[in-house]
Amino acid sequence: MKLNKALLQRDFEFSKNLQVPPIEDLPEKVVQFGEGNFLRAFVDWMIHLANQQGLFQGKVVLVQPIAQGLIEQINAQDGLYTLFLRGIQGGSVVERKEIISAISRGINPYTEWGAYLALADNPELQVVISNTTEAGIAYLQEPFNPTRTPASFPGKLTAFLYRRYTTFKGAGDKGLLILPCELIDKNGEKLKETILNLCDDWNLDEAFKKWVVSHNHFCNTLVDRIVTGYPRNEVHALQEELGYEDGLMNTGEIFHLWVIEGDASQQHILPLTELGLDVLWVKDLRPYRERKVRVLNGAHTMTVAVAHLCGIDTVKDAVSDPLVGRFMHQGIFQEILPHVPLAEDERKAFAETVLERFANPFIDHRWMDISLNSISKYKTRCLPTLIEYCQANSASPAAMSFALAALIAFYRGSKIESGTLVCHRDAGDYNVRDDESVLTFFQDLWKQNIATTADTDFAAVAKKVLGHEPFWGRDLNALPGLTDTVAEQLQTIIRQGMRASLTAMLEKTAA
Repeated sequence: MKLNKALLQRDFEFSKNLQVPPIEDLPEKVVQFGEGNFLRAFVDWMIHLANQQGLFQGKVVLVQPIAQGLIEQINAQDGLYTLFLRGIQGGSVVERKEIISAISRGINPYTEWGAYLALADNPELQVVISNTTEAGIAYLQEPFNPTRTPASFPGKLTAFLYRRYTTFKGAGDKGLLILPCELIDKNGEKLKETILNLCDDWNLDEAFKKWVVSHNHFCNTLVDRIVTGYPRNEVHALQEELGYEDGLMNTGEIFHLWVIEGDASQQHILPLTELGLDVLWVKDLRPYRERKVRVLNGAHTMTVAVAHLCGIDTVKDAVSDPLVGRFMHQGIFQEILPHVPLAEDERKAFAETVLERFANPFIDHRWMDISLNSISKYKTRCLPTLIEYCQANSASPAAMSFALAALIAFYRGSKIESGTLVCHRDAGDYNVRDDESVLTFFQDLWKQNIATTADTDFAAVAKKVLGHEPFWGRDLNALPGLTDTVAEQLQTIIRQGMRASLTAMLEKTAA
């Protein structure tokens, strides 16, 4: 049997510990652009909980932002799907499973443009949510055709807001709370700016532009939850356990965080903080963004080459490895955290949570997937910590410097095939993915130095990489002690192997 409203209304014996909601006809209060795994395991899960507690009493209408999507399947299941949240919390394995009932229906604007615009006529509508990938909030110069959907997400939203403005004759109380979840800096501000640019392109009323600015609240947000989506490798076992078929089954970790930068007087519209969820309304989310980028993302990038060259393929295996786990702990707690602009207890608690998330036994997060574009990631995620440490201590940080040397060794290849740099570790060849200019740089660099390790001038290699300003935006050779440290560590990694060199570095810093 398939999951839908009819199944919930039948005398069906659901599996033990599965939370099954009552069927409620609630008004549609949220329009959501994006029907993918993340929002359904994050925002829609939160709204579902709020409805269960009687705090929101509203449903979500999903809008498919591109021509291909899941709307047909979502409507076939009456918006219902099973969500598994699994991970480590407080040192213990936690598993939760429930049927989510926050979604009323879905609309494909490419085939149902009239129905899409009619959503704007709903007086009970309060919130717009989006997750259309990082490229979704982008200005696209396109004509406005009232009978057909614009290609871009900002274009669709502009047409929607203009319809609402026209229907309600510019009423101030019909503005919306707009919460974009795309993973770009200042996502709310950029969405509003793009919409205003489209208003000019389309010659829309100045009064409409003023209504957009004055009566709609565009908030910058930061979202954080690892969502692993449809569990293909275990779907048969899970459906056997559930006793029904669910083509929209979704999985994610227990941890969640939603930071919303905006007027706290608006939080009553979507009352999630009252549920005890990790939803924060703040005046400035930059410290939280920096915390996530430096600690969570920084720890990934700091460790990727070290773990891979140690023969470790997944994040969870790296955390449990005595040597690499110790390296991660040292880098996070001794080098990264002191430079995160939050209270010590808050940043330490976040770091402990990050390590629990990395150790999640239900998530196979592979280092080679994380390794994509590692040079630019190091610049964004790790370099600020390295620079601030050097400036504060007049010396280079041991773990961050070692991570940089390991990254140079990770890119040690002299052949590019199918757009990847072919490199080698003891377990065999691997393919590094990065921009063509990055791969060409390392190909040329190691062609001159790869013949025999005895002939390699590691000091020259380190100096050339650290001095390549297109990578870093500056010459890193100017930082105190960094060039000599990286050259020494690189030589040890290449000649003695990753585990031996990592052991030596950790023993030296512990002395």
